Amino acid sequence: MSALVPLPVVVPLLGAALTLLLSGRPRLQRSISVLCLSSVLVVAAVLLVQAYRFGPVVVQVGGWPAPVGIVLVADQLAALMVLVSSAVTLCVLLYSIGQGRGETGETAPVSIFHPTYLVLTAGVTNAFLAGDLFNLFVGFEILLAASFVLITLGGTEVRLRTGSTYVVVSILSSLLFLSAVGLVYAATGTLNMAQLAGRLDALPSGVRLTLQLTLLLAFGIKAAVFPLSAWLPDSYPTAPAPVTAVFAGLLTKVGVYAIIRTETLLFPGGQVATLLMVVAGLTMVVGILGAVAQSDLKRLLSFTLVSHIGYMIFGVALSSVAGLSGAIFYVVHHITIQTTLFLVAGLVEERAGSTDLRRIGGLARIAPMLGVLFFVPAMNLAGIPPFSGFLGKLGLLQAGVAAGGTLPAVLVAAGTLTSLLTLYAASRVWNIAFWRAPRLATTTPPARLPGMMVGATTALVALGVLFTLAAGPLFQVTADAATDLRERTPYVRAVLPRDVP
Repeated sequence: MSALVPLPVVVPLLGAALTLLLSGRPRLQRSISVLCLSSVLVVAAVLLVQAYRFGPVVVQVGGWPAPVGIVLVADQLAALMVLVSSAVTLCVLLYSIGQGRGETGETAPVSIFHPTYLVLTAGVTNAFLAGDLFNLFVGFEILLAASFVLITLGGTEVRLRTGSTYVVVSILSSLLFLSAVGLVYAATGTLNMAQLAGRLDALPSGVRLTLQLTLLLAFGIKAAVFPLSAWLPDSYPTAPAPVTAVFAGLLTKVGVYAIIRTETLLFPGGQVATLLMVVAGLTMVVGILGAVAQSDLKRLLSFTLVSHIGYMIFGVALSSVAGLSGAIFYVVHHITIQTTLFLVAGLVEERAGSTDLRRIGGLARIAPMLGVLFFVPAMNLAGIPPFSGFLGKLGLLQAGVAAGGTLPAVLVAAGTLTSLLTLYAASRVWNIAFWRAPRLATTTPPARLPGMMVGATTALVALGVLFTLAAGPLFQVTADAATDLRERTPYVRAVLPRDVP
């Protein structure tokens, strides 16, 4: 099964090269892209089953043994992330194909979109599977290079301006990450994460803390935690709907994944737990207050994206099995739900011509299916029982109560407040955009939404509901993954030969 591990990275890269060569054949490009991402989805499912039953699946790239060579590791956490991300990227791809103008118009030529989208997918999966810090950095740079193209797709003035901010912030975080990689290598003589798990423990506490904070700063920018999140609400809403959706669902979660991986494998013990809890609480509260103040649906969703990152950081800060399990469950839930809501925002824009809540209304009457597609994931995001959002938040809040102490109790209160304000924000959108009297221009004829766009969005809504129905088995997977993260031994033994210190 180790031969399957590189495929989620290699297949999209080969597909990107092939679609670039076939830039004049849009139908073939679409078929190749769908085939590549469908293949990655199947491989990811097999890897998750294998990791769950037998432990981490490891491949030594080029036959060079660890810690000398590049290692790709599919443990339960990595395999689960690859599986969910591949399902989301496939649905977003189908949505973009159905959109039509997002692929074939002057603003988004096919020769650019499909190769770049596949490169983005390869970067995301490489980051999840990376077994050393430098390969993790490479994964980030691959996805960021692709995202630079996608976020400015069309070359409009607004997209270039906001895209420039995104590029500058991304380059800054990458420089910080690269500096941290250099410092880690200078201090330990290795970048293999399994080997670092042992060597970092032997460093003086001050040096170890410096390395930890440098990595956290770099990953915090990428994950958009407060106060490093100001760039996100201005950058994401201006991109095309499929691009915004996949960015919202995945790119910040790669940063969260890196925080989970490094804080558990490299820096266990909760040395910065207090800092992480403060950051988590501020991220939740400030983000949702920003969402409540918005009058544009895309910007509102961008602020909720920032806010709910705080739940995941809270789980990491607790560093218990229950906290980590809740954080992983919430990452999986949020990837799906946040992507879905941004796809729905694209459908609203397609049908109403705008996402400005001051200019639209009556969508529940004009497009009832669109109302359903918004209502279900919106209630899921708000944490209404029995949806997966409620179950994920409940798991995190229970872990916070079990931890005891003043700060966890404050975070439990902040999480509850954030959930209530999320419900208020979602209800406000429903009342204004869907329930009140129509405000669409009378000259605009009733439009029929493209079937593939609706179908792809419906599939993601159904996936969110499936997480609710399969919450028991999913929590079992996340609990096992959290246990392995806490123990570290299964990961280290799978990667390193017994005689390597």
